[in-house]
Amino acid sequence: MNQAQNRPVRTRIAPSPTGFLHLGTARTALYSWAYARHFGGEFILRIEDTDVARSTQDSVDQILASMRWLGLAHDEGPVYQMQRLDRYQQVIDEMIAAGTAYRCYASPEELDAMREAQKARGEKTRYDGRWRPAPGKVLPAVPAGVQPVVRFANPVDGTVTWDDLVKGPISINNQEIDDLIIQRPDGVPTYNFAVVVDDFDMRISHVFRGDEHINNTPWQINIWRAIAADTPHPAYGHCPIILGDDGLKLSKRRGAVSVTAYDEGGYLPEAMLNYLARLGWSHGDDELFSREQMVQWFDGSHLAKSPAQWDPAKLAWVNAQYLKAADDTRLAGLVAAQLARRGIAADAADPRLAARCALFKDRCSTTVELADWLAMYHAPVEGSAEERAQHLTDAVRPAVQSLADRLDTADWDKAAIAAAIKATIGEHGLKMPQLAMPVRVLVCGRAQTPSVDAVLALFDKKIVVDRLRSF
Repeated sequence: MNQAQNRPVRTRIAPSPTGFLHLGTARTALYSWAYARHFGGEFILRIEDTDVARSTQDSVDQILASMRWLGLAHDEGPVYQMQRLDRYQQVIDEMIAAGTAYRCYASPEELDAMREAQKARGEKTRYDGRWRPAPGKVLPAVPAGVQPVVRFANPVDGTVTWDDLVKGPISINNQEIDDLIIQRPDGVPTYNFAVVVDDFDMRISHVFRGDEHINNTPWQINIWRAIAADTPHPAYGHCPIILGDDGLKLSKRRGAVSVTAYDEGGYLPEAMLNYLARLGWSHGDDELFSREQMVQWFDGSHLAKSPAQWDPAKLAWVNAQYLKAADDTRLAGLVAAQLARRGIAADAADPRLAARCALFKDRCSTTVELADWLAMYHAPVEGSAEERAQHLTDAVRPAVQSLADRLDTADWDKAAIAAAIKATIGEHGLKMPQLAMPVRVLVCGRAQTPSVDAVLALFDKKIVVDRLRSF
C-alpha cells in the first residue's frame, strides 16, 4: 500500500481514560505500531481525556501498563488533551474569525423542541442552523448570562470522500451532516474537534481505528480542511469490530476484559499480539509469527472488511504454543508471580522451579495452569475423595511405606528414585500403576502426572517422604 501523500509515516493510538484498555483499541494500537515500524516511522501515544467527568488517573495508569505489557513502545507521548486547551482555544478563535465556526446560544430546551418538531414533520433530526451566520440573516438577540457552545459551520454542499485503507472509497453528502458542536460551554473541546487539531499538530499520516468512527470521519475531514486546507488529512483505515463468542460486539460495557486481566490470567504478551493481529489481518496461512515477522509483513494490506470473532479457545491454543517455546527461567518468574497471588511463596531464582516449568509446560495453556500444577511443590496437597478412595487402599499401604523407607535413604535424583520404585514393585509383586497412582495422589494431590520419577525428583526429599508416610 502506498504511503499517503508520501509523507513520513506517523501513526497514533488515542485511548480515552474512562476505563481499561479495550481489546479493540489494543488491536488498532498493534496495527498502528506495526505500520509505523514497517515503514520506519513513528508511533505516538495520546490520552484523550476531555471527558473530564469520566476520565480517571487509574484508567491512565492501566492503559500505560497495558501498552508496556504488550511491548508497544511509543516514540512520543503520552500527550494529554487537557494540557492542550490553550491550543484548542487558539484554533477556535481563528475559526470563528474565518467564519468556519460560530457561537450558538440555543438552550437544551430549545434544541429538544426543535427536534420534536422535526420528528413531527417526519424530518431527520438535526441542528437547524438558527445561530449560523449568513449574508443578510438577522441572528436572534444574544441571551443574557448564557455561555454558548461553538459549532462548526459544516459545508452545505458537495460530498466528503476518502479512500479508506480497509473499506475502500467512501462518500458522504454534506447535506447529511449538521453543524457539530466543537466546544462545550465550559471551554472544553469535543472529540471530533480536538482529534483533528491533535492529528494536524502531531503530523499524523495514518489513522487505524474501529469502524464505529466512520460516521465521525466526514466531520473530521471537513474540520481539517477548515483549519489546514493546504495539508493533506491523514489516511484513515476503519477496522471492523470484534465480536464476542456470543456474536455480539465486545465493548467496555458488554463482555470485554481488560488487557491487563489477560496478563493476570496467564497469557504471554507475544501470544496476545499474535492472536490480536489475526483478528482482522492475515499473512497467507500463517497462524503463528513473531513480532519481528509482523513488522516485516504489515504494510496495511490484507486487512479484513468483516467483523472478527473473539475465540477464547483459539487464544488458549495460540498461548499454549508460545508457552511450550518459552524460556523456562522466564516462566519460573511468571509462575512465581502467579503463586504469590495465591499466597504461596516460590523462589523464582531456584533452578528447580525452571526445571518444573520445563516438565509441565507442554500440558498447559497459561501460566495459571502451570501454577496449578506447580503449587504442589510449595503447598500441602490433598487428592480428591474419589481418587483417594480408588487408589489409597489397605492393600497398597505396605508398598507405599516400603517406598518411603527406600526413598529416605536414596540419592535424590531421577535414576535413584526410579530404582527405588522398581525395587518396591518387585518386592510387593505389583505393577507400576498399582504403586505409581497412590504415590501421585499422596505426593501430588492427583493421579495423573508426567513420569512419576521425574516429578518426584523435583521435590524436596523430605516433602515426598513425609507425604508418603502420612498414608
